[in-house]
Amino acid sequence: MGWAIALHGGAGDIPADLPPERRQPREAALHRILQIGVSALNAKSSPLDVVELVVRELENCPHFNAGKGSVLTSNGTVEMEACIMDGNSKRCGAVSGVSTVVNPISLARQVMEKTPHIYLAFDGAEAFAREQGLETIDKSYFITTENIERLKQAKEANRVQQDYTQPIKPKDEKETPVPDGDSKLGTVGCVAVDSLGNLAAATSTGGLVNKMAGRIGDTPIIGAGTYANKFCAISATGRGEAIIRETVARDVAAVMEYKGLGLKEAADYIVHQVSPKGTTGLVAVSSKGEVAMPFNTTGMFRASATEDGFMEIAIWPSET
Repeated sequence: MGWAIALHGGAGDIPADLPPERRQPREAALHRILQIGVSALNAKSSPLDVVELVVRELENCPHFNAGKGSVLTSNGTVEMEACIMDGNSKRCGAVSGVSTVVNPISLARQVMEKTPHIYLAFDGAEAFAREQGLETIDKSYFITTENIERLKQAKEANRVQQDYTQPIKPKDEKETPVPDGDSKLGTVGCVAVDSLGNLAAATSTGGLVNKMAGRIGDTPIIGAGTYANKFCAISATGRGEAIIRETVARDVAAVMEYKGLGLKEAADYIVHQVSPKGTTGLVAVSSKGEVAMPFNTTGMFRASATEDGFMEIAIWPSET
């Protein structure tokens, strides 16, 4: 048994012909940030510190739907969410409706460690961030040209878009397709286990493009988008409403605990047999140092590494 780490940059309808200028920066970011996590594990950092560190880096990368890259609500505002959980103690912290905090995942950890609560949202979460001295910034920092275009696309199509939504195809050949506005970006997450079997999970997102103001997804909900116990650590991505309904992250842990399934078998069962097709992806590690990264969408930006030297960065199923 040794350490293991896995991270994701979102799952969805990622086309095989995704242009290099959109694919390569995300792959490069996953590779760079995976190396940061590997170095931290080799330096004996705790899994909790590792997942926070990795997700902070992902939040700072505008190519993903979290932190700087967060998509916009129907009101043109940012409402970020994040969650972190320690497997051994089951301590956890979550936040929603964050609009000025540079790294929501660190705010979630402060909720876990500095309050008697698990979940803070909106004005209360913002006030707590300021009390704790976390880095905040003007809301305009998150309102990027790219995200304005994504919102415009979604409004023109009259839909709420999940990670990596494809452009609407015209009903008539004479019609012009709705431009995709590079909607191909996704929720981020990381799971890690050290050589002693200690586990942690963290997830962060900007939610859905054109979501209603006040909408809360699966990411900050313990047992849905994020979960860790003594058996495994899970970070999910995809269609939040479906992930909440199926309690995806907790169910992976539950079938391991109560039915004795291994990590890969449990994760595959929940993703491919339980979750509606096209809605769900996840990354997971077990206390034994195993890694699983199943998805039932077209693709999922993902990366993993283990202490024995294995490393993988992939998007589509054929690469695994």
